[in-house]
Order: sequence, then C-alpha cells, then structure tokens
Amino acid sequence: MNPKMMRLLWSVIETSQTKTLLQLDDASLVQWLLKQTTDRAFLDCRETDYLSDYIQSRLPLIRDIARERQYC
Repeated sequence: MNPKMMRLLWSVIETSQTKTLLQLDDASLVQWLLKQTTDRAFLDCRETDYLSDYIQSRLPLIRDIARERQYC
C-alpha cells in the first residue's frame, strides 16, 4: 500500500464517528472502512484486497483508538 492510500485510510478512521468504529462487528467494519476509503480514491482489485487485509490486521488498533477518543 502506498503512503497516500495509508494516509487516506487513517484519515477516514480519524474522522469516523467513534460509535460506528465500536459498534460494527469485524467483518462489517472492514467493509465499511473499505467503502469509505474507496469512495475517496479509485483502487484496483489488488489494492482493494491489500487494503482489506491491512484493515483486518489493524482492527484492534482501530478499536483502541476509538475507545480512547470516547473518553476524551
């Protein structure tokens, strides 16, 4: 994944509502984040697959960030 796409994904995460990030199950959250990101940038199939895997591998971190925001 290129740096631009990574920044875009984390921007989506940072601007997403905490409630959304915490309430969706893992599969739904991956799909939701993938859709939010691909709505902002065109990705080919390979990039989409890689982004999906990346999101899946970072779900604990994404949820930790959301929980931390919840208490601030």
